[in-house]
Amino acid sequence: MNRRKFIAGAAAGAGAAYLADHAIAGVLEVPAHAGKVEAHDSVTLGKTGIRTSRLAMGTGTVGAGGSSNQTRSGGLTRLLRTGYDRGLIFFDTADSYGSHPEVAEAVSQVPRDKVVIMTKCDHRDPKEAKADIDRYRRELKADYIDILLIHCVTEGDWTERYRGVMDVFEEAKQKKIIRAHGVSCHSIEALRAAARSPWVEVDLVRLNPVGAHMDADPQTVLGVIKEMRAQGKGIIGMKILGQGAMRTRQDEALRFAMGSGVLDAFTIGAESESEQADLISRISAA
Repeated sequence: MNRRKFIAGAAAGAGAAYLADHAIAGVLEVPAHAGKVEAHDSVTLGKTGIRTSRLAMGTGTVGAGGSSNQTRSGGLTRLLRTGYDRGLIFFDTADSYGSHPEVAEAVSQVPRDKVVIMTKCDHRDPKEAKADIDRYRRELKADYIDILLIHCVTEGDWTERYRGVMDVFEEAKQKKIIRAHGVSCHSIEALRAAARSPWVEVDLVRLNPVGAHMDADPQTVLGVIKEMRAQGKGIIGMKILGQGAMRTRQDEALRFAMGSGVLDAFTIGAESESEQADLISRISAA
């Protein structure tokens, strides 16, 4: 499938300026993108050099304890393969979602260097985290993991508290077991700490125009993300639909994500092939 490139230039800067001035009744509005945007566009995550599709296929809707809506449906492997055929090469998984086996099966018949796999580690003990990396590679049937994140971080001092885990990730990167490391933040304090840390190469951030299930209000979060972008960190958006809060306002949420000028890519967890097709169509139309 042809994967077109979208270059965000002056329009991104204008969109960011617009955001700062247009907060109405708690909802941020953004103008339409100046250029055509597609879910399968090829984008680069910050300074990591990792190129992937703009839209990542999320596998963790209501995901915890080793399962998610996607894994419970029984059709995840087929859904991921369909997504790949539609140009989506970004596979978003996590240990707590229980979706490693389905991702492994979905990518088993495609060249490894043609897909990007991101997974997440919940352990905070360095020894357990090191063992996790080896287990993840076995479960994913992959020699390396493209992006590995410390999952669901809330502490403002996490860069000190979890230094041991960070060192384990860095060692894995030096050994080329992972390509980039980072964090998924679940508090504004954790997000600010991530912005200050040179260790963070990729950040998974919660962002939507109504502030649903976010670390703070959209304007505050956007300000921190801008700091991250200035440092060349790869920024991936999550909770784009507000964990369902904007399910009936998807076009508005997608326009916000793409018009914000701060996201390299974003992840949304479709739960069926028809839902995936609708999402791709909406991104194109938005």
